[in-house]
Amino acid sequence: MKKTLKSLSLSILLLLVVSLVFSPVVEANTREDALKLNASAAILVDADTGQIIYENNSDELAAVASMSKIMTEYLLLEAVKEGKVTWDQEVVIDNYIWRLSSAPNLSNIGLTEGQKYTIKELYEAMVIFSGNAASVAIAQAVAGSETEFVKMMNAKAEELDLKEYNFVNSTGLNNADVLENIAAGSKTDENMMSARATAKLAFHLLKDFPEVLETAKIPKLQFRDGKEYTNFNWMLPSLIFEYEGIDGLKTGSTILAGSCFTATAIRGDQRYISVVMNSPSKEERFIETAKLLDYGFNNFKKKEVLKEGATIEGNKTIKVPDGKERSVTISAKQSITLLVNENDDRQYQLRAYGDKMPSSMLAPIKKGDFVVSAELVDQDGKTVSFISNDGMNLNNIEITTDKAVKKANFFVRLWRSIVDFF
Repeated sequence: MKKTLKSLSLSILLLLVVSLVFSPVVEANTREDALKLNASAAILVDADTGQIIYENNSDELAAVASMSKIMTEYLLLEAVKEGKVTWDQEVVIDNYIWRLSSAPNLSNIGLTEGQKYTIKELYEAMVIFSGNAASVAIAQAVAGSETEFVKMMNAKAEELDLKEYNFVNSTGLNNADVLENIAAGSKTDENMMSARATAKLAFHLLKDFPEVLETAKIPKLQFRDGKEYTNFNWMLPSLIFEYEGIDGLKTGSTILAGSCFTATAIRGDQRYISVVMNSPSKEERFIETAKLLDYGFNNFKKKEVLKEGATIEGNKTIKVPDGKERSVTISAKQSITLLVNENDDRQYQLRAYGDKMPSSMLAPIKKGDFVVSAELVDQDGKTVSFISNDGMNLNNIEITTDKAVKKANFFVRLWRSIVDFF
């Protein structure tokens, strides 16, 4: 009996020690899941720098439904910018697009066969009311056919380094619902992206074509058929789930994708991009989006974590063996501002990218010459996560020389080599 009690006491003591040692790790690992969103995947991103504020299951490839139209919007706006199409260019509606626009249970604005519609009208129908037939008409106008447009979609996704994606049509519909005109893939295929890839696409759209929000923020569309169409983004002003600052971006819903939403909201000078995937209902995706955005707006603020002139620890100078001065100070050419949780007092520092710090440089050297790329890490050596290398590019910070160093003359260099030899 005494042995049993002694063994039990030792077991309890060991359990307590293990709990104390590992509890901080568990807390750190579960921090990202603290919101417990009712969605299979989610992500929240600073729209300015691409800094990731929250993510959960963000790399899983999943159906994205009409959030695919973010890519269709990007390619159309790019085509307009490059002069390949114009807003007042007219598109004649063919038999297939007419039949698709009349298909039951699909989001559409009815388009009349043989009728001409401007690119602008089709664009508004797609952005505001998620018109699927309008999306196909735009694809045909930009690329000649939807099949060619899908090739453009996948090529642009590769160019933007989305990583987790596969596009088979311009709409986001399941191929089983596009009647007989399958642009790519099999009959049951559907457009796929991860939450991270979707947020990255939205990040690039807002960076490259911010004017998309002028249309995306319109709560109701008055179309030429005399009807009024309510934006599927019910978080816009005057709609049921109105949320302060929301002005975009795109909803999505299919059986495979569930209910999805890529949102963007701005308050003051802070804009966020959020993605919620596979929520159980149309209403739930807005409730979960509000939680995600509240988390960002209520808990984070911009803070200068490193000032201009910050250095890599232990590497304030670099040797210049053949210079008039045998070393030169080096530092970051920019100050660094992050979104920081108000309850988080962690410190940040610079680390040579890939730990590849050069040992020396050769003269002559100019002020501002590049020395090495550095990344931002916290006190535990963890890098800060960003959706893209664009924005402020804080994972590729340039460390440069602080002043010029001339090359020493031949005799000085010779004397130094003799001294160094002996």
